[in-house]
Amino acid sequence: MSARPPARRGRRGGDADTRAEILAVALEHFAAKGYDATSLRGIAREAGVDPALVHHYFEGKSALFAEVIGMPADPAALVSHVLAGPQEHVGEALARTFFSVWDLPEGRMRFQGVIRAAVGFEGASRMVQEFVVREIFGRVAGELAARTGRGADDAALGAGLAAAQVVGVGLLRYVLEVPALVDVEVDELVARLAPVLQQHLVGG
Repeated sequence: MSARPPARRGRRGGDADTRAEILAVALEHFAAKGYDATSLRGIAREAGVDPALVHHYFEGKSALFAEVIGMPADPAALVSHVLAGPQEHVGEALARTFFSVWDLPEGRMRFQGVIRAAVGFEGASRMVQEFVVREIFGRVAGELAARTGRGADDAALGAGLAAAQVVGVGLLRYVLEVPALVDVEVDELVARLAPVLQQHLVGG
């Protein structure tokens, strides 16, 4: 990943260029440090803006990362939407959310950009995995566990396995471009993945 110029001295006000700069800095921080270790304060410092301005544009770290990788909505809203639907379709809803977005040109470019930016660091897909596990699949699995009485440890394992499935397929389809996965239509991909995700998240 190419080196960035030194951070600007002083702090700037908000405009379209400032928002774009925050996103560019965020991409580099997430790629270099992973999702968990990245802080909004650190992003703001390198972008030369007040941390409050980052919060003005993005509703927290999860929403910022969601935009970096091309997700269409704040993760909390996405989780609420999925959980509002029938429990027996949770796996399908999540698979379709990710792959229908990543299959669009902008979503694909953002996902590719995040992964490729991280290739020089240990665990190229680490930051995506952390985000997906914690902010989406972890929340879904936790809520479903509370409804069904499933153990917390089992639910956490299920969330991790489901996230690994989605991120792994995304990596193979959009970055490594394995022909069999590139050629398959989203509807078939969702149909194949949905039962597996359902099992991981809801259990037998």
